[in-house]
Amino acid sequence: MFNFGIKNVEAVADGTGGHASPKPPAESEHGQAAAESPAIGYIRDQVLLRIESAVAVKMTREALAARVYLMIAEIANEQKELLNQSEQHRLAAEIVDDMIGLGPIEPLLREDAIADILINGPSKIYVERHGKLELTKLHFRSDAHVLHVAQRIASSIGRRVDESSPMLDARLADGSRVNVIIPPLSLRGPCISIRKFSRNAMDFSKYVELGTVSPQLGRALEIAARCRLNIIISGGTGSGKTTLLNALSRLIDVGERIITIEDAAELQLQQPHVLQLETRPPNIEGQGQVIQRDLVRNALRMRPDRIIVGEVRGVEAFDMMQAMNTGHNGSMSTVHANSARDALGRIENMILMANVSLPMRAIRGQMVSALDLIIQTERMRDGVRRVTEVVEVVGIEEDTINLATLFSYRFLGENPDGSLRGAFEAHACQPRFLPRLEYYGLANAFLETIGAAKKGG
Repeated sequence: MFNFGIKNVEAVADGTGGHASPKPPAESEHGQAAAESPAIGYIRDQVLLRIESAVAVKMTREALAARVYLMIAEIANEQKELLNQSEQHRLAAEIVDDMIGLGPIEPLLREDAIADILINGPSKIYVERHGKLELTKLHFRSDAHVLHVAQRIASSIGRRVDESSPMLDARLADGSRVNVIIPPLSLRGPCISIRKFSRNAMDFSKYVELGTVSPQLGRALEIAARCRLNIIISGGTGSGKTTLLNALSRLIDVGERIITIEDAAELQLQQPHVLQLETRPPNIEGQGQVIQRDLVRNALRMRPDRIIVGEVRGVEAFDMMQAMNTGHNGSMSTVHANSARDALGRIENMILMANVSLPMRAIRGQMVSALDLIIQTERMRDGVRRVTEVVEVVGIEEDTINLATLFSYRFLGENPDGSLRGAFEAHACQPRFLPRLEYYGLANAFLETIGAAKKGG
């Protein structure tokens, strides 16, 4: 059975259930809409009934659109309804997107400026553009329509979402991350959150243009990735942790064997020797679950040069620290935390969740041995994501892990256009991992970025 949503490339239905005048996809959601006539609804339903789903999924979008257009004209003639050519094309585009796409949010998925699509039930769809949330005029026809889209996403990756399994983490074909939660857990109907990823790969030159890092900070992070330092990226939700992890991974040598471990595959590594592992939820009988810790342990037997965990959020933190301490230099991961110091606390708590019988000092000693850098990111109130702090894990003293700040961001004020002014400040010091930088011949280059002179040099 097909999806019965309302949407169009040229005219997008607003919250009243009508159609906007023809506009480009990025602008159409802001147009005025008129109520949809019962005749249009009848024609749509008849088209959906007459086209077999097995046939539709095998056709190209263009061929299906042409066939639907002819059907619309035929049904309109049968019902003696007068539709002009523009209306027929508009309705055909809506139906095609409902059949093989995700209904009313299709134009949002195609718009590069949008980073997040947040569906709060059938009547409210928000997007994040340039770091700020906006309410669109798009809508779904009903809760059932939203649920149908969610089930289509789930079935595409061999999973399900229903009352017995009301939460889902999944991904779209383009790598966008999807979270679904439905009644009875959601009291406002089915809710879908989609995190899109840029089609254009980010590198540090683009980060410098966007103001995410300074040229010196960008160069320092490039060197850190090339020299196989163990790195944790910390930050809040939507602060750009995964995008930064992707940018760092671009500096990995093409000759290295990399294993990535994620709940839902988001990393977009470009190297030729990459193995992607993904967790598996339990089946309907509650069996067959594979968690990140299982995959980290298995990865250690796969002869990896580096292990990259998309996000450490549980007991796998212990095995990740073990991996970093047993020759897998250059491993990376992300963690949700408000500061570099908080990130260490979170990792410590997650290790304790693994029920390891180790004293606290031994756990902290292992963390100090494993970690080289912690990078803190933040999405600021002007919508720009910035690296706010880069710290080195120095050592441990009296049960306290010592950190040394290499870079920090200092807020200076606000510009008339609402953007923030600030400065990335380097802090000169001799990092503990200097021998690793020397091994790769990049010690002097790194020290130049933080304004430090090499001892004895």
